[in-house]
Amino acid sequence: MVQSSRSAQDRDSIASELDARFRAPLMAYFLRRTGSRNEAEDLTQETFVRLIGSDSFMHAQEADAFVFRVASNLLQDRARSVARRKQVHVQPLEAQSEISVNRLATENREPERVLMAKESLIEVLECLNELSERTRSIFILFRLEGMKQKDIAQLYGLGVSTVEKHVMAAALHLARRFNLS
Repeated sequence: MVQSSRSAQDRDSIASELDARFRAPLMAYFLRRTGSRNEAEDLTQETFVRLIGSDSFMHAQEADAFVFRVASNLLQDRARSVARRKQVHVQPLEAQSEISVNRLATENREPERVLMAKESLIEVLECLNELSERTRSIFILFRLEGMKQKDIAQLYGLGVSTVEKHVMAAALHLARRFNLS
């Protein structure tokens, strides 16, 4: 028990040292390559997680080179993941909403009702745009496209529980925004 406690202390110490020494350079590295602060933060955290869990890092002669090798590998993993996602055709939400609104308009509904539906749809779209790209995409795939969480998890290279958390976060955000909670 003392052994595992010391191990946890060691991990915390390593995490603090990594954060102090590499957070700014890694953030800059990822930000230049992704253009997204959120993505850069996620990749920086993932780099730290991989380094802390790596026995090789403790024995590496050149810590800087090792850290940025891990970072480079993460970017390659991300590129492969993006390429896999592009294989699945997902219609943009704006296009879907336009089709839905046009369908509503042609169903001989009262003009006032059609206008209210359009306004509600615009509000929902704006609310979804407040979410991160990944959370928004996962929510759309699950709720609007009817894709199974297991398939979404495989598509994004995530666990099913992570997909569930993204869906729940989006649903809670919508509920809060529209005072449904």
